[in-house]
Amino acid sequence: MNTFYYFKNVFSDLFCDEVIKYGNSQNEILARTGGTQDKKLNKKEKKQLLKKRNSNVSWLDQEWIYREIRPFLIEANKQAGWNYHFDYLESIQFTKYKLNQHYGWHVDEYPKPFDNDCENINWRGKTRKISAVIILSNPNDYKGGELMFKYFQGEKTKIESVKDFLPKGSIIVFPSYVLHKVKPVTDGLRYSLVVWTLGHPFR
Repeated sequence: MNTFYYFKNVFSDLFCDEVIKYGNSQNEILARTGGTQDKKLNKKEKKQLLKKRNSNVSWLDQEWIYREIRPFLIEANKQAGWNYHFDYLESIQFTKYKLNQHYGWHVDEYPKPFDNDCENINWRGKTRKISAVIILSNPNDYKGGELMFKYFQGEKTKIESVKDFLPKGSIIVFPSYVLHKVKPVTDGLRYSLVVWTLGHPFR
């Protein structure tokens, strides 16, 4: 089974640039990790957060963006052989990595499904199944910022960077339980979109 599946350069430069323009026009906040989303952090907690995750995000719900992304999630799910059931996409995360910003090793999957009484009825009882990252920046426009994956290949642990073979306008799709990280940006700006599918827990 594939650890990840990708499509190269399937989004036009115009689309990527329009998303960056729109994303930059939205309210930007410091990215959080699970368990800290709705919490006011003290200095110590913020310092701990920034060691793990340091980036700026805004949230997008525009159908013109979903419309472009959705077919590739469906096709990757099929072609990679996962065939996971999902029926909803979360809000799209527009992410900006500036100098020295990063995200350490993590998985996107939540430890348990959303509560059955949570505010959004489309989330109730569901969990993240598939994650996707859309590369909005030309990899030559920044240094560092490599998207890395860690997974088992036979009995060996393999760590792989995808920056070198995924140009601007590419999308990489992977199960939400796969370990991944973004290395610190050492020069320039790195823009991306992240989206997650939701479905009822695996059986």
